[in-house]
Amino acid sequence: MSDNWVVQNLQNALETWNEKLAEIWTLVTQSPQAFKGGSIWSVMVSIHGAVQAVGLAMVVLFFVVGVMKTCGSFADLKRPEAAIKVFIRFVLAKTAVTYGLELMNALFSIAQGLVTTIMSAAGFGAAQKIILPTEIITAVEDCGFLESIPLWAVTLIGGLLITVLSFVMIMTVYGRFFKLYLYTAIAPVPLSAFAGEPTQSIGLAFIKSYAAVCLEGAIIVLGCVIFSLFAASPPVIDPDAAAVSMVWSYIGELVFNMLILVGTVKMADRVVREMMGL
Repeated sequence: MSDNWVVQNLQNALETWNEKLAEIWTLVTQSPQAFKGGSIWSVMVSIHGAVQAVGLAMVVLFFVVGVMKTCGSFADLKRPEAAIKVFIRFVLAKTAVTYGLELMNALFSIAQGLVTTIMSAAGFGAAQKIILPTEIITAVEDCGFLESIPLWAVTLIGGLLITVLSFVMIMTVYGRFFKLYLYTAIAPVPLSAFAGEPTQSIGLAFIKSYAAVCLEGAIIVLGCVIFSLFAASPPVIDPDAAAVSMVWSYIGELVFNMLILVGTVKMADRVVREMMGL
């Protein structure tokens, strides 16, 4: 690493970004069961099992309410087609609550398969690292004391922006795991709504929302792939320009691309929800 403070500041900021981007690349391929050694998942599964008893009780409640609203009288249940329809709905609702965890794991596996397909098709085994161009390092090291003063200001602002953006992005990806765990823990309650025809929309909305959270990983990977392609083609640097102009132009374009990636990661949930009509 260079002994120049300006170069060191930029390289440290870029190294922080590269580390967080590599961590994101690893996280989007991880399952909730493997995240943080699986300790959080074990607790969520225990909570899911405890809430399951509440969900089974609510199956009966939603079933009774649904029958009362959809049947004019109990005489309607004497018709075989009506009785069979109600019975099948009750069985399906009970099955959804009992095996809801397996259903959610299956949905997550499908979404992860899409993530793996995107990564394989893109041909990236890992996110591309950003390296400070040699031309900038040479130009900055050749600057005198007075010439380096504006460079300090530019690199301080640029380095701070890059560092903040890297942490905002990684926090958003961690937030996806929080949502996955929350959905897993509380799943039996909304799934019990399938027992009643008037309330089945609650269960459908829950499944769609969970699927949207799972598919966020695909949007995040796409964003990282696009950014990696940008990183593989760094901005053209004019060797005849002043060092301040070179650094300002480089940081400006780099931060702009980073903002697009962070915005994509943060809006992944909204993008998927719009695609699914939520």
